[in-house]
Amino acid sequence: MAAVDLIPFVLILLAFYLLIVRPGRNRARAAAELQERLAPGVQVMTTSGMYGTIVEIDEESVSLEISPGTTVRFAKAAVGQVRSPELADAAGAEDHDDADDADDDSGPDLRTDLDTDSRGDHTIR
Repeated sequence: MAAVDLIPFVLILLAFYLLIVRPGRNRARAAAELQERLAPGVQVMTTSGMYGTIVEIDEESVSLEISPGTTVRFAKAAVGQVRSPELADAAGAEDHDDADDADDDSGPDLRTDLDTDSRGDHTIR
């Protein structure tokens, strides 16, 4: 009977691991990979939505040029996305391969209705 009484406890621990611990580790790994890609000249967006180009990097912070001649300093952890056109094009090519494989005629192909601006962001025409 003692083993049967432990089953709910084991299930709770398993659920805790699958829902809390494992996704947290994945997010931490993704953040570390993002910080490794940071280099001067890379266009980024901070977690607060500020766009800029990295000018200088040190151990704890990055300096972003948000407009010509205007530089602000952020913590490295505040960088939320890398927005460089080269990286966006590479990611876009991978996404389009998957989308092209699914040949369903359920509606218009919205990818043809997108414009790309100088930052690599997509806007709908």
